[in-house]
Amino acid sequence: MIFRSSIPTGVAAAMLGLAGLLSACETTKRGFPEVSSPANDPDALHRRQLEAVSTQVAAVAEGKVRYVVPRDQLAAAFTRQFGDGTVIDKTIIRKVQETPKDKAVYYVVGMGLRNGMFRAMALPLQTSSDNSLYLTSNAARYIITGVGCTFCFFNFEKNEIVGTTCEENTGGSRCDLRVEDNNAFFPRR
Repeated sequence: MIFRSSIPTGVAAAMLGLAGLLSACETTKRGFPEVSSPANDPDALHRRQLEAVSTQVAAVAEGKVRYVVPRDQLAAAFTRQFGDGTVIDKTIIRKVQETPKDKAVYYVVGMGLRNGMFRAMALPLQTSSDNSLYLTSNAARYIITGVGCTFCFFNFEKNEIVGTTCEENTGGSRCDLRVEDNNAFFPRR
């Protein structure tokens, strides 16, 4: 007995080709099991997210900061970030921890001068589970300008910068604090 199909020959061939592609896709999917996904390791996933949107600046080991980005490169990046003639000649990474129970927060700080006036900028760093310190492009910039003050300090409350203090307490001397969103500390590649 011979059956005649009402489907034209070209359409039938296309359907067979499509069925072949679908089965080929299914075979490929089995080659990449989902159990090997980094999403199953929250620490690895968090580190990857930090690395995707940030740059590792340093690492903390046994309470000591080890710079990954050399200090002279940090100083050049601060000078570039100011973009107003400020020259940064000193950089530090400072740990802030109000009480031993509080989680430590680290800041990368650049200090220098502009037209003989003290200038500083601090940017908070993100800490990963392996104690690496990352600077994200969405980190705020805390900027100090000394007016008649030779050195200014950042004031902290609950591990966050909330103000400034002038080193000498003479009339008319002050430190102005400005906070700006985001930074272009490390240029995008």
